[in-house]
Amino acid sequence: MMKMKKILLDTNFLMICFQFRVDIFTELDRVCNFDFKLFVLDKTIEELEKIVGEQKGKNKEAAKIALKLIAIKKINIIKTKSNRKTDDVIRDIAAKDNYIVATQDKDLKRRLINQGASVIVLRQKKVLAIINDKGFA
Repeated sequence: MMKMKKILLDTNFLMICFQFRVDIFTELDRVCNFDFKLFVLDKTIEELEKIVGEQKGKNKEAAKIALKLIAIKKINIIKTKSNRKTDDVIRDIAAKDNYIVATQDKDLKRRLINQGASVIVLRQKKVLAIINDKGFA
């Protein structure tokens, strides 16, 4: 029996549901041929709340929907005690606990792949793909 894998969703990844009209949950089921559990950082929720509070238009809507999805899908929240940058915390967690990270952040994606982590990304603004240092997983 395969071990349950953990997928960490970052802020911009959660916002693609609204931005690109992609059902990330259906897509995750499609590309992940393994059991998985979804997680977000408390910092990600803080970032989304900040976007809702400070921004207007599409970003605000996308962040509101992302927060609703976290609640509806009962995504597990990882409490962080760090005041470091969210991306740095994500990299640490990915390295330490072997998380797959779902992100659209090019810099974070490159750094994660360089450290040997797998990353889930949006391709052609419509489908998800899992990539790692060997290319597509």
